[in-house]
Amino acid sequence: MTELFRLGWEEWVALPDLGLPALKAKVDTGARTSALHAFDIEPFGPANSPKVRFSVHPIPGEEDLAIPCSAEIVDRRDVTSSNGESELRYVIGTEIRVGARSWPIEVTLTDRGGMAYRMLLGRQALSDDILVNPSDGFCQPALSYEAYHAQHIREVAPARALRIAVLSREAHNYSTTRLVQEGERRGHVVEVIETTRCYMAINTLAPEIHYDGKRLPRYDAVIPRIGVSVTAYGTALVRQFETLGTYCVNGSEGITASRDKLHAHQILARHRIGMPATAFANSPKDTDNLIDLVGTAPLIVKLLESTQGKGVVLAETRKAAQSVISAFRGLNANFLVQNFVKEAAGEDIRCLVVGGRVVASMRRVAQPGEFRSNLHQGGHAEPARISKPEREAAVKAARAFGLNMAGVDLLRAETGPKVLEVNSSPGLEGIEKATGKNLASLVYDEIEKRVRVTGVRRRARPAARAMPAAG
Repeated sequence: MTELFRLGWEEWVALPDLGLPALKAKVDTGARTSALHAFDIEPFGPANSPKVRFSVHPIPGEEDLAIPCSAEIVDRRDVTSSNGESELRYVIGTEIRVGARSWPIEVTLTDRGGMAYRMLLGRQALSDDILVNPSDGFCQPALSYEAYHAQHIREVAPARALRIAVLSREAHNYSTTRLVQEGERRGHVVEVIETTRCYMAINTLAPEIHYDGKRLPRYDAVIPRIGVSVTAYGTALVRQFETLGTYCVNGSEGITASRDKLHAHQILARHRIGMPATAFANSPKDTDNLIDLVGTAPLIVKLLESTQGKGVVLAETRKAAQSVISAFRGLNANFLVQNFVKEAAGEDIRCLVVGGRVVASMRRVAQPGEFRSNLHQGGHAEPARISKPEREAAVKAARAFGLNMAGVDLLRAETGPKVLEVNSSPGLEGIEKATGKNLASLVYDEIEKRVRVTGVRRRARPAARAMPAAG
């Protein structure tokens, strides 16, 4: 004969799949369906595999403690409450643990913020070998709300499905495709948002972002892939996401600074990071002095807006440098003059920095007769072993711009590594193929770590609390 598992009319329960280690539940055999207190309920994901995310105040009266949760939707169901009101609710499946016993149940999500019990355990969740004594309470061992204040709760919280936006104008390029593929492989919902099709409502109380006529939902994280041609608007959009409190892999200030080569070199200089001698001037009368500041020819003349090796010219002689500078000034273009590192011999090192560490590096070699090693200029790539000073320079450069993901380009000079550029939207194709590493996965490691760290959110405690009702 099977031994009966005894429950009282109220019990301490845990929902480990949702990161809820302790809840007081009312056991009600008169109710058919179980219910869990939830607010900010939002469905997301594809129609063939829908998910729902929501938050829970697990402790009655402590509205400053909220646990974010997510789960797959198993149904939507009309539920009639004890006062006769009908409500269409999302239904999720999860594991419940009471005492030493665990079993799967279905739970509906509804706002029980005014109730003394954050969970109602209905008869559908009770098997035949469970006996409920309506005159007794807490037949199983007690749990404690202190579990929510334990330091380790963030580390033991279950992984949850995240809703992530990739800001990109090229939905089908390699980097964007890899970020979508890897995010979905890890169970997240990843949506590509075309940067220029967004528009913003900027106000104090309810700032919003709209897209194709609809307000964008709340995202857990944003991966900016801002094209050079839309830097100003793209960074304004990232600022709007930051205003909404969304975690952005790279912040607006770092993207803006990295795109302005003059500003970028000033940041490198301020942080004492090695770089080629660089000069900038506005007046055409300063051409010779400008050349003298960086040394003798050959020299590099570089447009401030240059990217992928475009707008970068090697002036072999002083006269050639004067001609290039004159031509750029005639176009009202802003440019830098930079020392040419001869010993680099048409090679540079691209270091990919994610989360404050170099996760991959490759050596890019220019075509014969070409000084630019960019892959877009026909250069080829191969994996590279980097020295400790090179690794330190790359990490320090990414940190100086506040970038959690950056491509740092280095030259190997006789006096040590020289940082050429810090790229806030580094391509993944060349470096993944050169190194054979799954680098998109490492981006999600960083996102999951950052978003999970904020898994227990504390808000300002209200001045006064209403007493919860029973039930």
